[in-house]
Amino acid sequence: MADRPAHHIDSRSSDEKEDKVAVGTTDAPFHSEPELGYTRQEAADAHELTGGFSDINSGFDEQEIKRVRTRIDRRLLPILGALYSIALIDRTNLSAARIAGAEKDLKLNVGQNYTIATLIFFVPYIIFEMPSNLLLRKIGPAKQLSAIATLWGIVMMAQGFVKDWKQLVVTRFFTGLLEAGFFPACVLLVSCFYVRRESQVRMSAFYLVSVGFSGFSNIIAYGISKMNGLGGLAGWRWIFIMEGLATIVLGVSAYWLIIDFPDRAVETGFLKPEERDLILTRIQRDRGDAEADPLTMAKLRKYALDIKPWIYGIMFMNTTLPTYAYAFFLPVILRGMGYSIRDTFLLGAAPYCVAMVMAFGFALISDRFFTRIPVIVTQCLLTIVGLAMLFDTTNKNVMLAGAFLGVSGANGNIPAILNFSQNNIVGQSKRSFVSVVVVSFGGIGGIFASCVYQSKDAPLYRPGLYATMACQAFNVVACLCFAIYFSWANKKVREGKKVVEGKPGFTYTI
Repeated sequence: MADRPAHHIDSRSSDEKEDKVAVGTTDAPFHSEPELGYTRQEAADAHELTGGFSDINSGFDEQEIKRVRTRIDRRLLPILGALYSIALIDRTNLSAARIAGAEKDLKLNVGQNYTIATLIFFVPYIIFEMPSNLLLRKIGPAKQLSAIATLWGIVMMAQGFVKDWKQLVVTRFFTGLLEAGFFPACVLLVSCFYVRRESQVRMSAFYLVSVGFSGFSNIIAYGISKMNGLGGLAGWRWIFIMEGLATIVLGVSAYWLIIDFPDRAVETGFLKPEERDLILTRIQRDRGDAEADPLTMAKLRKYALDIKPWIYGIMFMNTTLPTYAYAFFLPVILRGMGYSIRDTFLLGAAPYCVAMVMAFGFALISDRFFTRIPVIVTQCLLTIVGLAMLFDTTNKNVMLAGAFLGVSGANGNIPAILNFSQNNIVGQSKRSFVSVVVVSFGGIGGIFASCVYQSKDAPLYRPGLYATMACQAFNVVACLCFAIYFSWANKKVREGKKVVEGKPGFTYTI
């Protein structure tokens, strides 16, 4: 069995072939043609003996695996990275517009106007994530992601024509509603193509590319703001209009670029049947959930009773808090340090470029040594140190260095925690549920940032910094608790005394 590739067609009798099924399923094979070539018992034994990973490439040519994986990398990751880049820019460009003139024109410096405008985005963002993700397989990734990106681009353009802060709040609400289904869908789609040991680099690639590009958003915004007066419009209005137009163009293009889930990618012409079966069999051997299963209310209730997804969500909230804080308030902090508007825009991009390199380096280490928790803890500590350095108001260089460390640690932990949560669950329906829960808590992190970083605390926002540091400390403690429990559980699994995630032989990734 170990030497027989997944797409091998054997010559056994029809009675024997009727027993061929996907690992972890009960009745049907992945596809009727070509057959996988494994009996139910063979597949189950393989998964238990390999512990979910060590023998996943058995029977396949290593060069063929690399070729298929590279082809997926080149097609899937760039478009998701580009779309998420524009999503990050669109949801955080309010800070750039603020210092480019919107603060005065829309009275964003009055009371809680700016806080409300930043906070309102996350209300529909949280509420509509689950419904949107439930529709993903029915509608298809290309149609759904392309449509919502195009629509939020239209709303972003409309934001350039608002007359007061109340109208701004309305456009921010609809932007949040439309972006709600995007990021969890990307997380789910990426996780369905790669085995666990390959996923950290890929998750980081599409996210960190977007971080790098969005880091230049302040420079782009500064350049666009120089259109001030063109068509009788203020420069800050052109920021919204031009970036909204770019979103529409990219959203329309995404329809032809985004690929479907691997089990349906043959129908769309992206994969050959043997390539599809290579992907699905490796995933099946690794974690036993290549077969799609619908998310029912019974499953939803069962998954909701598991405490782990909620802890993953809290950890994600705690790491999105500093990323949103830096996105919304770093330009204001830099301005408060005495930098000019031009230098504020230029310096605001540099930490994100460094973050992209540092975090991707940590992702390579994480996949190379198949470890998650040590990397998350290290990046939490970097974030804490970076935030602490912002308190040194006597030395601008120390404060600026702190921004570099904080932005790097916080943004590196976004894909790290997402991947950690996806690595330690089995079943596509649960994978979908967990991605929504985790990303929803990320939206709560945005609300948290909007509330604890208040205008009255400008320019250093000390209460917000204290709260953010405390959240990183929580993540460190949570990681230590997970490490202890997962190590114990894995030991019991290897002794044959425990089954985790309902899958014999499956072990947690630590």
